[in-house]
Amino acid sequence: TAIPIGTALAQSWNPALAQRFGDIVGAEMERFGVDLWLAPAFNLHRCVLCGRNFEYLSEDPRLAGCIAAAITRGVQSHPGRGVAIKHLVCNNQETNRLNSNSRVSPRALRDLYLRAFEICVRQARPAAVMTSYNLINGVHTSESAQLLEVILRREWGFDGLVMTDWVVDGMTRSDTKHPRATAAATVKAGNELFMPGGEPDRKNLLAALRRGSEGGGSESDDGGVGLTRAELEKQAARVIRMARRLAGRG
Repeated sequence: TAIPIGTALAQSWNPALAQRFGDIVGAEMERFGVDLWLAPAFNLHRCVLCGRNFEYLSEDPRLAGCIAAAITRGVQSHPGRGVAIKHLVCNNQETNRLNSNSRVSPRALRDLYLRAFEICVRQARPAAVMTSYNLINGVHTSESAQLLEVILRREWGFDGLVMTDWVVDGMTRSDTKHPRATAAATVKAGNELFMPGGEPDRKNLLAALRRGSEGGGSESDDGGVGLTRAELEKQAARVIRMARRLAGRG
């Protein structure tokens, strides 16, 4: 079923209608055996050149959050079906989207860019959150423990799964000022799924585990992250919990 794009749906100012659309999606997920829908998306319309604006809901964080929460409730009213809200956070431009660094004050970040996500998490308990490609104040969103563990989980009470956007080896250049995120750093920060994952990412995790077992601290002299077995097992357990939740066992 072709439902209206996110921007058009938000212009209805009608959460009940948005929830009905979510119900349609949830029903079709059941029909096709889909467990997790990589939507809704609702970064703010800050730049007209952002390539995802058509699916983002609004330039108003409260409106975006309320509509996203309604869509989430509609989808997740179907047992075993969940949404992955995205892209957390400040994915507002297309130029250098995979390596850009958004400089944002703490107040603007919370009052504007994070507000819609907070509303959706608190009101609708989405199954998953997808982080964005960009950095915020020099740190990839997928590698930010402050964003994922402190704000998302501790402050907002999020209890679902965190995944990255698709970081394919070779997709982003490594010789830029802000290179691509790494699997080990995302896991350490509280991001359970490094998508889509590949052999270079497996090697990155194994190297980080060696550093962690050798007592190398959180970061080695060459910039490599040290990861402990306990940290890896904590994230693996979160993946298992989500699988059980979507299977109706948790």
